[in-house]
Amino acid sequence: MPPIAAPATPTDAQPLPWQAELDQAIAELRTRRAAWVAVSPPDRLRLIRELRRDVASVADRWSAAVAKAEGLDPSEAAEAWLTGPYITLRQLRFVGTSLRGIARHGAPRIPGGVVTLPDGRVSARVVPFDRFDRLMYRGVTADVWMQPGVTQEAFPLAQALAYRKPDAGGICLVLGGGNVSSIGPLDAIDKLFVANRVVLLKLHPTLAFLAPILSLGLRSLIRDGFLRIVQGGAAEGAYLSEHPDVDELHITGSYRTYNAIVFGTGQEGEARRLRDDPILDKPFSAELGNLTPVIIVPGRWSAADIDYQADNLATMLTNNAGFNCTTPRVVITPAGWRHRQPFLNAVRARLGATRARVAYYPGATERFDQFIAAHPEAEQFGMRDDRRLPWALITDLDPGAQDDICFTTEAFCGVFGELPLPSSDVADYLSRAVAFANESLWGSLNATLIVHPSSVADPEVAVAVERAVADLRYGTVAINHWSALGFALGVTPWGAFPGQARDDIGSGTDFVHNSLMFSRVEKTVIRAPFRAWPKPVWFGTHRTANRLARMLVRFEANPSLLRVAAMMPRALIG
Repeated sequence: MPPIAAPATPTDAQPLPWQAELDQAIAELRTRRAAWVAVSPPDRLRLIRELRRDVASVADRWSAAVAKAEGLDPSEAAEAWLTGPYITLRQLRFVGTSLRGIARHGAPRIPGGVVTLPDGRVSARVVPFDRFDRLMYRGVTADVWMQPGVTQEAFPLAQALAYRKPDAGGICLVLGGGNVSSIGPLDAIDKLFVANRVVLLKLHPTLAFLAPILSLGLRSLIRDGFLRIVQGGAAEGAYLSEHPDVDELHITGSYRTYNAIVFGTGQEGEARRLRDDPILDKPFSAELGNLTPVIIVPGRWSAADIDYQADNLATMLTNNAGFNCTTPRVVITPAGWRHRQPFLNAVRARLGATRARVAYYPGATERFDQFIAAHPEAEQFGMRDDRRLPWALITDLDPGAQDDICFTTEAFCGVFGELPLPSSDVADYLSRAVAFANESLWGSLNATLIVHPSSVADPEVAVAVERAVADLRYGTVAINHWSALGFALGVTPWGAFPGQARDDIGSGTDFVHNSLMFSRVEKTVIRAPFRAWPKPVWFGTHRTANRLARMLVRFEANPSLLRVAAMMPRALIG
């Protein structure tokens, strides 16, 4: 994610006018931290039911407010529904199911069972989660791989540790992201129900308008003293981070903001980081962005295949105006593939047909201009004005230019690049592509591979693809669908590939959206059909997305097969 202003630290000599309000919120939470740990799973499940009811009751206001703030026109409104109340309700439903499992069996149930992979790692299948997933996410599976050393026999004891071995509780400060409206609520839900912490949620200034709506949607937690929602900018965030009664932190944002909080700002802060000498030494989880790679595996694609995957890729770029840490930043292609140029031309056509979006996120114009200055040959699609930015495609990137801005900096706007890699065969290409993604692209959050079923019909290619999935050092690896599903599915842990040190934090540390309460996660692997049918509702060309998105929110509030059946006609004509 992009940098934001470095936090300013208040001094004792100059107390800030909002200090008393924040102190009071922390004091109220402090009195409830042990009480939250003592709330039984059945009582937590009752809270989940209230939360689902209340979030559903504000879904219309929530989506309308986001659409207005982001300048969405009616044809784009589905995005506000899907990335806000829909994702939130879905995760609440799965947390509720896990709580029932804890109450009955001591741990959440694994929907698809647990297996040991050929390399000895343990994998748990979490999607399809239930009969609804089988109908609504046809052909999609998700497996959570554990870190080496976790055995299948010991695996059940590594779930729901906060419930098996509860501590005295504590306060977690959640510094919410500003680009997707569900990030703050989802992170708060995870810290409350998975980590057993009461939560002080500070909304990002970009989403401050949601405070009254979220306060209604999450009112049962606020009523019982387990959640407080506050607002403010960098100064308030710094004050809360350093507050002695805040026990731990979680941030969705920029690694620069993380470094400023942990090590300080300026030259002194950088010197502290280099010697790993923090000014803040508290437990700190973080999701800090990514240069998301999309690796195109060569194969025999038809014209319809090319059109579908161009739609798929262009949707990934244009969703949320490119203000996603899951937006593809580097598309890796086989240099000698005969479909390379037809595919790129189809992507160009899709970008040209997509209306330019309002650049609502701070700093977008400056970042866009920085990339265009570095690559004046970039192709631009759409008109630029004082509110909107065009889409930009930079092709033929040089793999030897290790300091290229496309490989080192997250654009966080509608810019992405294409990198053709020479190779001798598919296995060699995949080996080179994975090595480049791992070693030369900043970040380790999520990656996507696009591979035609006819390609994996070749046993050597199938082995190479599986090796690529295993070797990619990313917290989510998706095959054929956008890796943003790892964020959206509600049951797949979301975070960076483990192993980042505090002084070199990269894409962050630890996982959220961990509804099944796993410990020692390594990555999530999502597999989907090469051409999904019906068309995924998030595709930019989906003809019934707006109505269908509203129906999905109603479904998550009260799931039933009748509601699924009612959605099918609109899904089929999308």
